[in-house]
Amino acid sequence: MSADWQQWIGSVAGSMLVGLSGVVPLLIIPDSTKRQDSSIPLEQSSNFRLLLSFAVGGLLGDVFLHLLPEAWNMIRSETDASVGHIKLGLWLLSGLLAFAVLEWILSSTAHSCIDDDTNEHSDSADSDTQNNNCTKKPAKMLSGYRKDSFFLSPFQGISSKRVTGYLNLLANTIDNFTHGLAVAGSFLVSTRVGLLTTAAILLHEIPHEVADFAILLRAGFDRWDAARAQLGTALAGVAGALTALATQGDSLSHSNFTSWILPFTAGGFLHISLVTVLPELLEEKQPLQSLLQMVFIIAGIVATAAVTLLID
Repeated sequence: MSADWQQWIGSVAGSMLVGLSGVVPLLIIPDSTKRQDSSIPLEQSSNFRLLLSFAVGGLLGDVFLHLLPEAWNMIRSETDASVGHIKLGLWLLSGLLAFAVLEWILSSTAHSCIDDDTNEHSDSADSDTQNNNCTKKPAKMLSGYRKDSFFLSPFQGISSKRVTGYLNLLANTIDNFTHGLAVAGSFLVSTRVGLLTTAAILLHEIPHEVADFAILLRAGFDRWDAARAQLGTALAGVAGALTALATQGDSLSHSNFTSWILPFTAGGFLHISLVTVLPELLEEKQPLQSLLQMVFIIAGIVATAAVTLLID
């Protein structure tokens, strides 16, 4: 039986509402241009590093308290538990490795910069200028590949932090697609279940979106660019809702699809939080600031846990 127009409207509107949560951080995170220490780069600001710490905790909480438990419930209902935990682990490792390889490919151009032949004998001042603009110029040769290598050339010159932002957007896009599947699947049950599911996902998303926003700011996005990028990923939620509506009763629908995509996404978030952001925080030299960063990591986990307990 096909979905009626109320289910279509509810599913699309609900997925769009969840996507709009991506602009909530604009109301929570202060404008960096109005900082008292605006002379200090944003990534070196102590307050911003605390925000990044909260982001790490929020992503870890989302992985271990939301994505993986939900994926395990779905996998366990589909297959034998002794096989299910292996399936869950393999998809988690697949996501972790896939994002690691993707970051290696995209950011490899940021680790090498060779001056142009015509500037080899420039004075020290010009040399400093060239070094400052190094990441803006593609290297002539990189790990055996020439600068006109097809698969690398579109990404030459972007920084490693910028790559992290793009990877986070990719993971968030996949995550929003599953949210769209969940919202539409719940509206296919009833309007009441659909509204409750939409509200639950919205509450889950608030600490997660703050984490995503902080990582985008770290990657060099300004506040409005980050908000627009977040809204762009929300389109995947609408796509997920339309997929669920069009394939209801099919094996591609919510449970079968998200049982593997949730742990895959969790692996991506683990890579972003533990491999790209946390090592930067561990470079902190001041003991008090390090302690505060740990407190904010725990705060991010607690915020996610509180939302999960409230909903469940």
